[in-house]
Amino acid sequence: MKKLIPLILRPFLILALAAPFVSANASEDFEKETFVIVHGATAGGWEWKQTGNFLQEDGHEVYRATLTGLGERLHLSTPDIDLETHINDVVNLILFEDLHDVVLSGHSYGGMVITGVINRIPDRIKHVIYLDAAVPDHGESLWDMFGSRGPVDESRFADGMMLTPWVNEDTKPPHSAPQSIKTFSQAVSYDNPAAKALNVTFVAFIPEDQSVEERSKSKAWQRAKERGWTIRTFPGGHVAQQEDPRGVASLMAESVHDVNTKAE
Repeated sequence: MKKLIPLILRPFLILALAAPFVSANASEDFEKETFVIVHGATAGGWEWKQTGNFLQEDGHEVYRATLTGLGERLHLSTPDIDLETHINDVVNLILFEDLHDVVLSGHSYGGMVITGVINRIPDRIKHVIYLDAAVPDHGESLWDMFGSRGPVDESRFADGMMLTPWVNEDTKPPHSAPQSIKTFSQAVSYDNPAAKALNVTFVAFIPEDQSVEERSKSKAWQRAKERGWTIRTFPGGHVAQQEDPRGVASLMAESVHDVNTKAE
């Protein structure tokens, strides 16, 4: 019996001794990323709070930018704010926080902003993620992308600001806010070879009433394809990050290692 006990305990002893090495190897496999998230039009960093929390719980560092005049910076709102203002917001966030190897993501209108950011400071960027976002060409504004340089429905524009049905400033914060027309009419620069060499992931949110095939016909999708970017899809509406923040956080982390293919 004395000889049997050590034999029975031996597997457990091996596991106990090996546990520290298994744990160490697992931690070595994990790579902490620095995410900078840029929200869409009329929104704010608040819209990405849950997604950011999940990324932080997973061990990553997260910065949720809020663009001038929106979110908690609503008190700075003015018709003079333009796209360059918002690009400066994010560039300065990265520079003053001294961030490097940034995983930069932009949602919706945020695609315009991050395009300008990577054109300015590509050396600070590790990977770029366009989340159901605009994908502009050099010298193009958001309105240019949609075939109009000016307002189509005059009722949606007043005092230099764009108004949308979902903006109700009388509701309790956090809430969406009016946004300067200049942010939509000003063209973005995307002519830096170093910016164009960055690895990029384009994520299309696919609502229930739309097929992947239908979504693939969008201008943003087609440009991503032409540029050789990785294209991913995620089930949900345009604000899928609020519908499934855990899922979007996981997708963002998984996208970091996507590599561009040869542009078509």
